[in-house]
Amino acid sequence: ALAVLAPHAALAAQPEPAPAPPAHVALKADRVLDVAHGAIRNQAFVLIEGNKIVGIVDTPAPGYVVRDLGDVTLLPGLIDAHTHLMASADDGYEHMLLTMSQARRALEGAGNARRTLMAGFTTVRDVENEGSGYADVDLRDAIEAGVVEGPRMRVATRAIAAVGQYFPFGISPDLVDFPQGAQMVSGVDEARRAVREQIGHGADLIKVYADWSFPTLEPEELRAIVEEAHKEGRRVAAHATTPQGIANAVKAGVDSIEHAFNADKASLQLMREHNTWFVPTLGPFANGVARLPPGEERTKAQQRLDGLYANLRYAKQLGIRIGAGYDPGERALHGTNARELIAMGAAGLTNAEVLRAATLSNATLMGMDDRIGSIEAGKLADLVAVRGNPLDDLHALQQVVFVMKDGTIVRDDARH
Repeated sequence: ALAVLAPHAALAAQPEPAPAPPAHVALKADRVLDVAHGAIRNQAFVLIEGNKIVGIVDTPAPGYVVRDLGDVTLLPGLIDAHTHLMASADDGYEHMLLTMSQARRALEGAGNARRTLMAGFTTVRDVENEGSGYADVDLRDAIEAGVVEGPRMRVATRAIAAVGQYFPFGISPDLVDFPQGAQMVSGVDEARRAVREQIGHGADLIKVYADWSFPTLEPEELRAIVEEAHKEGRRVAAHATTPQGIANAVKAGVDSIEHAFNADKASLQLMREHNTWFVPTLGPFANGVARLPPGEERTKAQQRLDGLYANLRYAKQLGIRIGAGYDPGERALHGTNARELIAMGAAGLTNAEVLRAATLSNATLMGMDDRIGSIEAGKLADLVAVRGNPLDDLHALQQVVFVMKDGTIVRDDARH
């Protein structure tokens, strides 16, 4: 009798399933941000059906469940165009490669992804997984399947660099199987094969290292990479920091230049001529300067940062298309992505320009502006609420109280 009753008792003890979220929701906020025009609409309702935005109205139609978020600014889900969610190199890059298994790297990535999502970034372009194989593909797919929480991901997998020109450096040549941070190639055939392999294993885009301390991959290698990627409908992001490295990458046809720390006017002008995107990644430099005590070292670091700020202002003056990407590589930095946007404002972009870069511009850079990047009818219901008004003060982006991704509420600290 006990054997017969036990299964029934177990079934009876199971909790009731959570109620399904309402199909028709109206989110009310004191301020709703129009990123395309840099304007605020006051006391408006954003209508959502399922996972899509229906529109913005002054009064919701009958049948919508109203959720009043109160004194917040509602804006589109933020987008970071330069992340490395698999990177948790707190104890050094080589230590990460040598001591963390692929399973541990994936778990670290899941934790970093959740922190990023809770900070209001609902989509990321992850531009290299830093030696974790294809774990970023698995993380992307696990997020998509609802196994773990994280932003919508577009992944570059392993990235491509010239032999000997990416981390780790200084490893004994006897350690022939020491893991590497990127896929190393030499020659056009190896470069083309690397693109095919990475796309075959799930890459949404290709990341290439056009230089390190000097130009590395040859122009013909870069052209082969771009040709192969574009043939298969993938965009190419190029790490390039030297004038010649930037020129080589731009002439090869890459879609975006990442960093451009040592760009000169000629290389920036070339980017404008080719309509190449610029993702400046100022946050790590700004963070570093802030951590230094007053003194000569901080003064020099600030001068360096001021030079990067000047480059961004000149890029703006030229009309170069500008995206926003933070480049976090340590566990403590994931989820602090808004620091990049604050740094872009400090460089001289208006708050409206920064907000557009982190939403609609990044969506366009990623080829996703038909689905995300603004609060418009037909787009995915990716929405973030922050205290204050980021058009007045970008620091408001660090006060996230509500996050909705794809129509599902994943963070809710706002007023009920």
